[in-house]
Amino acid sequence: MNHQEPLTLYKLIILYVLNQVTFPLTRAQISDLFLEKEYTGFLTVQQAINELTQSGLISAKALANRTHLQITAEGRDTLSYFENRISDTIKAEVEDYLKKNELEMREESSIRSNYYRAVNGEFETELIAMDKEVPLVTIRLTVPTKELAISICDNWQKRNREIYQYLTTELF
Repeated sequence: MNHQEPLTLYKLIILYVLNQVTFPLTRAQISDLFLEKEYTGFLTVQQAINELTQSGLISAKALANRTHLQITAEGRDTLSYFENRISDTIKAEVEDYLKKNELEMREESSIRSNYYRAVNGEFETELIAMDKEVPLVTIRLTVPTKELAISICDNWQKRNREIYQYLTTELF
């Protein structure tokens, strides 16, 4: 088997995974599936994701420390032509994995944070909680340092539930 064949299969599996979910997945979430199922190593998954992105079969949106991936219409077309190359065993393993981890994966993808340098030199953070692609809450904070912005984004990832609950309790 030449080197290209397994990579092609990994790309098809990634398209299959992204086609099974109704929310974006992160690079890490896709890597976790591949590593847990021992399909291939981390770097090969990253290479497959990069090639899929470059060829427009998946879209990648960078948000702070995460990249959200979604299948494109072209990706769906490609998958429909070549899906038969993915064994039923692998399809069943993917579906089982997604069933077990969907809630956690969906939650991780619905909590978004980003930061960028503002024109005045300070840093803007944007914290978002989504529900099925509808923003439930968006918080913008301006802070003096990049380190503080990163810390705020990390804390939002970890504590968004408590923060959201506090806001709704206080405001409603």
